[in-house]
Amino acid sequence: MRRIDEIIIHCSATPEGRHVTVDEIRRWHKQRGWRDIGYHYVIYLDGTIHVGRPICQIGAHCKGHNAHSIGICYVGGLDNYGKPKDTRTEAQKASLKTLTTQLRLQFPNVTLHGHNEFARKACPCFNVITEFCR
Repeated sequence: MRRIDEIIIHCSATPEGRHVTVDEIRRWHKQRGWRDIGYHYVIYLDGTIHVGRPICQIGAHCKGHNAHSIGICYVGGLDNYGKPKDTRTEAQKASLKTLTTQLRLQFPNVTLHGHNEFARKACPCFNVITEFCR
């Protein structure tokens, strides 16, 4: 197993309420020339957690951090005008908390981050530091 010391949270940058699947995101990423979906997990609007890329494989979600991180993406992140917005449903919030708790147990020294900590982006459109209090 590779060394993992960060969990990086993302949004799919899709409009609020629009359902997006792992297969769709995989297709978008492959169209960019990537080998597979960049994220390890995707959380759907209904809160279901879906596996993207296996965590034993290096992701493609945050330049300079992929080798030692796990990428989690929730579906949403934009309002109906294309502006950044925390669009997480209550189910997504609960699932994100559950998933990060499980991963923190599996990787006890891991820290949580928003993609915006490492890139000039609004993603994940909420403050991970405030919400999860590393």
